[in-house]
Amino acid sequence: MATSSTRVVVAMSGGVDSSVAAFLLKKQGYDVLAIFMKNWHDESVTISAECPWLEDSYDAMLVAEKLNIPFQVIDLSNEYKDKIVDYMFNEYEEGRTPNPDILCNREIKFDIFLNTALKLNADFIATGHYAQVESKEMDGNKVYYLKSGIDKVKDQSYFLCQLNQFQLSKTLFPIGSLKKDEVRSIAKDNELITADKKDSQGLCFVGKVKLPDFLQQKLSKKKGNVVLIPRDLNLYDNFKNKEYDNDDSNGYLYEPYMGKVIGEHSGAHYFTVGQRKGLSIGGMKDPLFVLATDTNKNIIYVGEGENHPGLYRFSLRVKKTKMHHVVGKLNLSNSQSLSARIRYRQPLQKIDVKLMEKYYLISFDKKQKSIAKGQFVAIYKGDNLISSGIID
Repeated sequence: MATSSTRVVVAMSGGVDSSVAAFLLKKQGYDVLAIFMKNWHDESVTISAECPWLEDSYDAMLVAEKLNIPFQVIDLSNEYKDKIVDYMFNEYEEGRTPNPDILCNREIKFDIFLNTALKLNADFIATGHYAQVESKEMDGNKVYYLKSGIDKVKDQSYFLCQLNQFQLSKTLFPIGSLKKDEVRSIAKDNELITADKKDSQGLCFVGKVKLPDFLQQKLSKKKGNVVLIPRDLNLYDNFKNKEYDNDDSNGYLYEPYMGKVIGEHSGAHYFTVGQRKGLSIGGMKDPLFVLATDTNKNIIYVGEGENHPGLYRFSLRVKKTKMHHVVGKLNLSNSQSLSARIRYRQPLQKIDVKLMEKYYLISFDKKQKSIAKGQFVAIYKGDNLISSGIID
């Protein structure tokens, strides 16, 4: 049992996971303070017609009252706009696909929120993430490992892939050793108002986002061509060894002459690799998928069918300066039995890592679908998330 002098500040989202996290900490004897982060009130950019944070903050307050723990709301809207929303606009404008949830964790929850908690004399912060922290003594120092949650369906370690040693040393994940149905059972047994509340979707601590509408508020419409790339283009033949031959190669690139123009779009920066919806082009036997975007030439390259070879790649690369190591600086190219994922809930895939002069080249045993620049790749050794980087 913890002592009542050990203070933990819980990031309360108004959902069942953070509610149960707070309950468990209180039960274990910690001095618990609940804080709800308000992250959006910029009327110049509408994220959603709904206003989820009002309902969520009210639910979080009711849970805090039920648990008899202090509760307060802090406004991080300016920081969220600067570090997350502006980042999203910039990335899409450059033709990349950002992951705002990972950035929200790195820049907001485990940086600004953590520092706020420390000023309130907190020993730790806690969240309702399905992940685990484990510490070990190495050469007289304590080293912290970020581990997958017990519930493999809900494991959220991917969203935490940019955390560092200090952040992990100050963080508790009370529900990381539980499965989702166990969390809901605890909430029901203890009559927490969030017990049956659906999991939130959309931007971290903000809510649902209709991305095309959101992007069009800041990124101007600009008509361009949609180019259909044939399935049998010889560019795909044996291109496992052609994707990134050296530091200066660009993988494979499409040019307009490789296909035919089949329609127009309203702006290449509104689309991402693997996207199906929003093209509004009919007359095809199979659905169209975005294979690549060129925001400089304002061209979208598409392929017919979800098995189009242009959707699949064997490898990706990360600039050395964009690779983050959770546990010290690792020589990934000498590591064995590594795996990786490029999106949440994707099953882990076996990889090999090669260190080039400027990049880490990550090669998969099997072709991967819809790899997009700007996404994060998270690298694991067993259940330990050891490194992550932004795909170039």
